[in-house]
Amino acid sequence: MFFKVNSFGVRGVEGFPVSVEADVSEGLPSFILVGYLAGEVKEAQERVRTAMKNAGFRLPPRRITVNLAPAGVRKEGTGFDLAIAAAVLGCLTKKAEKDWAYIGELGLDGSVRPVPGILPRVYAAREAGVCRVFLPSENTAEGTAVEGVEIVGVADLAQLADLLAQPQRIRGAFFSPQQASLEPLPDPEVDFDELAGLPTVRRACEAAAAGRHNLLLIGPAGTGKTMAARRLPTILPPLDLEERLQVSGVYSICGLLTQKEPLIRSRPFRSPHHGTTPQAMAGGGKGPKPGEVSLATQGILFLDELAEFHPQVLDLLREPMEEGSITVSRMNGALVFPADALVVAAMNPCKCGFYPDMARCRCTPAQIRRYLSRVSGPFLDRIDIGVEVPRQDLTQESLREKGESSAVMRGRVERAVRRQRERFAKTGISCNGRMGRRQIEEFCALGAKEEELLDAICQNQNLSLRGRMKLLKVSRTLADLDEAEAIGREQLAEAAAFRSFEARYWGQM
Repeated sequence: MFFKVNSFGVRGVEGFPVSVEADVSEGLPSFILVGYLAGEVKEAQERVRTAMKNAGFRLPPRRITVNLAPAGVRKEGTGFDLAIAAAVLGCLTKKAEKDWAYIGELGLDGSVRPVPGILPRVYAAREAGVCRVFLPSENTAEGTAVEGVEIVGVADLAQLADLLAQPQRIRGAFFSPQQASLEPLPDPEVDFDELAGLPTVRRACEAAAAGRHNLLLIGPAGTGKTMAARRLPTILPPLDLEERLQVSGVYSICGLLTQKEPLIRSRPFRSPHHGTTPQAMAGGGKGPKPGEVSLATQGILFLDELAEFHPQVLDLLREPMEEGSITVSRMNGALVFPADALVVAAMNPCKCGFYPDMARCRCTPAQIRRYLSRVSGPFLDRIDIGVEVPRQDLTQESLREKGESSAVMRGRVERAVRRQRERFAKTGISCNGRMGRRQIEEFCALGAKEEELLDAICQNQNLSLRGRMKLLKVSRTLADLDEAEAIGREQLAEAAAFRSFEARYWGQM
C-alpha cells in the first residue's frame, strides 16, 4: 500500500515543498524514514509511532517506509511529524486527500504541537497550488495571514483522523482583510517632544526616517543620542502589507510570533549588545537562521556604543547597508536573508567622551586614534548622515518646554515618503536611500550654481564617488521634506554639513 501527502519545510526565509511518501508492505516489522534527514526528523519515527498508538491507531506488523522527497535537500525541524502520520494513515485507511498539506509536530500522547516558520511554509503551499493546510491549533492565526489558503487547526491526531474520515465536516479559517489592516501598535512611552532642544538632531532623524539613510549620532555621554535613536520608530511610516509579511516571515522562522500577534504590526527596533558575535548579527548556525540585521529588516538596527563593537561585526554590516540583504554561505549552499534595515549608530568620540574639547578630554592622542580606528573607513563611507550631539546648558525652565511631537514630525516624513513612492513608481525602489547611479542622474539633476557648489563640497571634503552619491541622495530627501521640486543650494549645504563628521573626527588620524 502506497500513499503520498504534501508538507513544506523552510530553507533560509523561504518555504519549499516536500512530498511525504509512505509505503506499507510485507516484511519484517519496522518503521524507516529516509530522505536526507536531520537528527530531529529521524526521531520522528518514534514520535509518530507512539503518538498513533496513544491516539488509538494500531500499526500493522509490517515494514513501513516513509520517504521525504526531494532526497537531495536536507530536511530539518519537527514540522513533518503530522504529514508522516497522515501519509501512514492514508496507507491504512485511504481517507486522506493527496492535494492537502500537513505541518506540525506530534507529542507522544498524540497532541499536535506548534512549530516555527508557519508563514513561509503556508505561503509556499499557496504557490504550489495547495488549497487546504492542516496546522496545529496554536498556529492557525499565523497561517491565515496568507490569502487564498484554507487553514484547518487540529489539536491532536484523533481529531485529524475524524476530519479526514468525514471531510464534509471540515470548516477551516481564511485570510481576513481586517487582519491585514491592523493599525501599528502605539508606543505611548516615548515621543520626540521629550527631546529638549537639538534641532539639528531632529532634522537629521527626520531625513534618516524619510529617505532610509543610515545615521550616526556622535557626542559626549548623556547628551541624548540614545534618546533620539529610540524615538526614531515613532516617526517612521507604518508598514504596508507586503512589508508586514516580509518582517513576519523572518520572525516566524525564529519562533517570535505569538497567537495574539500573528503578524508584526510595528516596524522592528533591534538594539543588540556590543558583545554580539558576527554569527548572531549576520545569522547562520547549523540550521541557518536570520540574525539581528535580518530581524531589523524594514525597521531600525540600533548600534549603541558603536566603537565597542568588534570590527569584524561592523565590517560584515557593509553588505546589508549597501544591498539590503545579507548572504550566509555554508558548505551545502548559500542563503540570502533580507536585511533592509535603517542602521542607526551612536558613539562617544573617545573613551572619556569629550574629544575634540581638549580642555576637558583626558585621552592621549594615541588613545583617541585607537578608539576611533575601531570604526573602519568603509563602514563610515556607508553612513549617509552624521550629526554631532553637543552637551547643552539646560535650565529647569528649558527642560519643561516641549519640542515638536513625533506626530508632527511623522506627518512631514509621510508626505516625503509619498513623494518618493510616486517618483519611483516604475523603478523598483521606494526611497531615496536605495537610489542607484541612474536614478540619481535622473532625479537629482542640479542647476549650474548647484553643480558648482557640489564640486566645491566634494573637493573640500575629499569625498569618494560613493560619498558624492550619498550627498546627492540626502539632498534629495531634504528637498522632499521641504516640499521642493528641485535640489537647491540650501539642501546641498545642509547635506554637506551632515557629511562633515568624518573629517572632523577621523580626518586627523
